[in-house]
Amino acid sequence: MVMKQQVALVFLPSDSGVDGARSLYGENGASGLTKWLDKGIRNLIKKTQFAIPPLSLMILASIEVAGVEQRICDLRFEEFPFDHPWNLVGISVQTGMAARAFELADRLRHQGLPVVLGGPHVTMFPDSCRPHADCLVHGEADDLWEKLLLDLAAGALQAEYRTTEPPDLQRHRPVSKSALDSGRYFTTNLIQTGRGCPYQCDFCNVHVLNGRVLRQRRIADLVDEVALFSRDDRRIFFFVDDSINADPQFAQELFSRLIPFGIRWFGQATTTLGQQPLLLDTFARSGCQALLVGIESIETSSRNAHRKTQNRAEELAGNIRAIRLRGISLYGSFIYGLDGDTLDTPAAILDFIADTRLDVPGINTLRPIPGTKVFERLREEGRLLFDPEEITAFRYTFGQEMLYRPKNIPLPEFIESYSELTRKVFNVRNAIKRGIDAPGIKAAVLFFNLFYTHLYRLSRNDLSHQLETLRNT
Repeated sequence: MVMKQQVALVFLPSDSGVDGARSLYGENGASGLTKWLDKGIRNLIKKTQFAIPPLSLMILASIEVAGVEQRICDLRFEEFPFDHPWNLVGISVQTGMAARAFELADRLRHQGLPVVLGGPHVTMFPDSCRPHADCLVHGEADDLWEKLLLDLAAGALQAEYRTTEPPDLQRHRPVSKSALDSGRYFTTNLIQTGRGCPYQCDFCNVHVLNGRVLRQRRIADLVDEVALFSRDDRRIFFFVDDSINADPQFAQELFSRLIPFGIRWFGQATTTLGQQPLLLDTFARSGCQALLVGIESIETSSRNAHRKTQNRAEELAGNIRAIRLRGISLYGSFIYGLDGDTLDTPAAILDFIADTRLDVPGINTLRPIPGTKVFERLREEGRLLFDPEEITAFRYTFGQEMLYRPKNIPLPEFIESYSELTRKVFNVRNAIKRGIDAPGIKAAVLFFNLFYTHLYRLSRNDLSHQLETLRNT
């Protein structure tokens, strides 16, 4: 019997935060009880709200080519299986984890295993990736991956795979879960309705990677996908689009057709939904339980400075109230430290949270991702705290590390004010209150808030450590 070509698709965890809930500076000095608690929470996260599979790798693993077998290796849950007879290892590279990806790629290649690198970092910074790979995949790989697998089966793997056109999302591409260990995850019911973003926020790279035109899948295909997934798995669905209501007419038709399935779902939306009463009602009737909304800033000067033009600041509170009144819980994501922010901003954020009764506030710091406009601007202004010429020096953490100097607030004062803000927002008392007050999914809201109470404690400790390090250099 001819053995199939064995392909591993690798997903890497971030250094800390939601993937790890661990300190950037290790556990030195922590008490035995604290170490035990931190380890327990890290393990708990793997079975809760953040443990969802990488959809991009699910899509690639769903492409079937004769003579090839694919498996997803999620390194949040397992060590890489070096002893398996792999014929090719594909690694999805995010800029914040590029150094770790390169380290793994170099080790694999040293052992004689061919490596292909793809993902956002490869698309934006291919030159930094070539020394670590036998093959690069540029851009969205839906069409390219089938060609690559055919070449692998034929023994003719190329060094570069690229296309001048994005994949046609109108083409039906069923997503399979066969390459996953489904029991690891909170849910594997992930649905993507389209790609691209019409907005141009300067701290975001979605419009850079996927374009400024919203490209959508066929509604009939999406309905079929939901029907297929829900037959075998009644867990909650997650619509992964950055703004599920960006095209209200499309969303209205899709979710109207999903009402009969009786699913429950989470998603991401703009607060404009509060001014779209028909769509809001359809979301609620189709099973929407919670939405993540990007508030980012309630300071008009900050929103203008970072081209956050959707959702006018004066409309935010009313929109949030309208959504919650329809029984949908809200995760509201803030960024403190934008260019219009001052030391008065934390008090305004606290007032806004109290006024709107947000179910889960997220208090983030700005992440100047290489390749975004805000990265370029901060580099030109000399405000970055990492070497902008060393791209892998950028890493993603959840409010645990400052990567730049705020414009209007000295760094020590900013860290102190940010720490005090998170201490006031997240504590056990507030977690319990938000769980009780939530319009729905009360247990999930309670857990989110308890988890963030822990995570922001790590944030305060790490930021204090970082500030002390900066003072001593």
